[in-house]
Amino acid sequence: MSGEIHDELRAVARDLLGKVPPGSEADRRRLAGAGWLGLEVPGALDGQDATFAETAVVLTELGRAAASSPYLGTTLAAGTLNLLEPGPGRDGLLRDVASGRAVAAVALADGEDEDTPPFRLERPAGAFLLHGRAAFVPDAPGAARLLLLALDPDGTPVIADVTPDAPGLGVTAQPVLDVTRSLGLVTADGAEIPEAAVRRFGGDARACVRRLLDRGAVAVACDSLGLAEAMLDATVAYAGVREQFGRPIGSFQAVKHACADMLVQVSVARELVAAAAARLAGDAPGDAGASVAASMAKSYACAAAVNVAGKAMQLHGGMGYTWEGGIHVYLKRAALNRSLFGSPGAHRERLALRYR
Repeated sequence: MSGEIHDELRAVARDLLGKVPPGSEADRRRLAGAGWLGLEVPGALDGQDATFAETAVVLTELGRAAASSPYLGTTLAAGTLNLLEPGPGRDGLLRDVASGRAVAAVALADGEDEDTPPFRLERPAGAFLLHGRAAFVPDAPGAARLLLLALDPDGTPVIADVTPDAPGLGVTAQPVLDVTRSLGLVTADGAEIPEAAVRRFGGDARACVRRLLDRGAVAVACDSLGLAEAMLDATVAYAGVREQFGRPIGSFQAVKHACADMLVQVSVARELVAAAAARLAGDAPGDAGASVAASMAKSYACAAAVNVAGKAMQLHGGMGYTWEGGIHVYLKRAALNRSLFGSPGAHRERLALRYR
């Protein structure tokens, strides 16, 4: 889509989410009514036929508002389902996700090893048996469906499509300092999975898994970009009205330099995130350039958001450390984003491997 459409989408999202106080929950029905839940769902399945580039706009604005919503889990679910082989079960779930009738959560890693599927399937006789665990799964506690990345008995990555109340499955909420996110621990101890619930990827399975991990990393980078933009705007506005020694603190050279450093970090993060979102929107799974762009965006934007939010708290003075100031909401969310889907250090290590 054109830049004008992205600008219009951004303006609508900013207006809608601007009515949500930082840290508060965005109404899922309003998100569905705006068409955001089904942005990447095909039009034939009641979606919007858009790409990840449009999803990235909404993700960034959700970060700017620090809104609590299951949109991250929905984004991962839609991306996962789009890569699976078509069928009535997959198509029906895509329709439900797009309409907001169902919240689906995707477990791609166990929180420690990003490159190994967290579950495995065994088939001693008859049905499949599912074993494994995945920690810090976005939106798992409130999900009606779980899409669990697993290795089948042949060692091929597949998706186990299950309900959280299935015997042998467990979903436990994992509280974190960031109250705007809902994360859960998903465990499977010999859960019986019918063959119809084992969904296979439509292309090269390992390339599809890599694409999903990249999507998760860039989705969190988009959120961090929005957080950083909000903190920069709030700090510049505050520096223009807060007076010390008879003049605005924004007139002091040290404050000017600090705000300039924040602007540089936000500007670089914006370019890297935009490049990564464009690659994920246009390239097929297996393209190494998309993975490089994803790691660059994730490693820089998520680290920059923590730095910018921390500097915003400092420049707000005593007000920045108060509960009512609200900056703590952004700092906690930025700190969590830094850890989800690979730390900045882990992604920089991936980038460095290109030169070995």
